[in-house]
Amino acid sequence: MAANRSSNADRRARIEEMRRAEQARERRNRFLTIGVSGVVVLGLVGFGTFVLMKKSDEQDAKEAAAKAPIKAEQTWDAKKLGRNHVETAVKYDMKPPVGGDHHPVWMNCDGVVYDKAVSEVNAVHSLEHGAVWVTYNKKADKADVAKLSEKVGKTKYTLMSPVDDQAGAIMLSAWGKQVTVDSATDPRIDAFFTKYVQGPQTPEPGAACTGGVGQ
Repeated sequence: MAANRSSNADRRARIEEMRRAEQARERRNRFLTIGVSGVVVLGLVGFGTFVLMKKSDEQDAKEAAAKAPIKAEQTWDAKKLGRNHVETAVKYDMKPPVGGDHHPVWMNCDGVVYDKAVSEVNAVHSLEHGAVWVTYNKKADKADVAKLSEKVGKTKYTLMSPVDDQAGAIMLSAWGKQVTVDSATDPRIDAFFTKYVQGPQTPEPGAACTGGVGQ
């Protein structure tokens, strides 16, 4: 009898010890789960904060670029640029034109690269809608033309075409605004895009850049 009682007591002791060990494992697992979850949450919070700060910095940089003057930029009084719709030839005071009377239909300008000269009277209508028009002549390096073509192709409210008789190798025009550069690496190109693609100079912001005419 005494031997049986001792055996039962030993068995209960082992069972109790196993129960305590299992509880300890469960506590460790809970702590580990909480710890890992905390690290993940902190990581996500940190990453989210980084992304938000980066976006904020990028927005600040864009706003600063939009306010900063562009070196050697030419400006025409927008109030003196005609905006009548005409279907006859128009003689413009600048090359390429940056505004004035124009055809009732615009050139498609949703990031369109034209390999031949386009109609000025249609392109001016695109500028009225807030597009930036990139033009180049035979002085422009082919690599620069290719790089600008890629940039235009990725940017809504832009168009690009050759203008053989323009003064500069590469010129960028918006309504009432124009700048001449020598290469595609000139930082004024990004500044001009930032400032004038659907910029404050736009007479008809939000007007269509598709559904017009192409080549």
